[in-house]
Amino acid sequence: QVQLVESGGGLVQPGGSLRLSCAASGSIFSIDAMGWYRQAAGKQRESVAIITSVGRTKYADSVKGRFTISRDNAKNTVYLQMNSLKPEDTAVYYCTLVTVVGGTGYDYWGQGTQVTVSS
Repeated sequence: QVQLVESGGGLVQPGGSLRLSCAASGSIFSIDAMGWYRQAAGKQRESVAIITSVGRTKYADSVKGRFTISRDNAKNTVYLQMNSLKPEDTAVYYCTLVTVVGGTGYDYWGQGTQVTVSS
């Protein structure tokens, strides 16, 4: 089993910054990608940022230029630096990990961390 533990959420004013962290532990043979999704109240979960095992990144258009995803492979940890936060960034942020074993992909999810952007 794989466990993902997120941290770093909270309340921040518009224009402020937060850094989310997600540490993976358990039976991890390889990590093909890690990333962050978010779900605002009454909305569907959406992809925010993804980083592959070779460091390729992909961002949602709404966060490009403001958010940066990075990872520490030695620690099996992924980070999301969020700058210039807007009220519309308010959501529960979920960490995800994708691993491929024997040609089959498996995804794991964290419990989520609340990010609230409000004055």
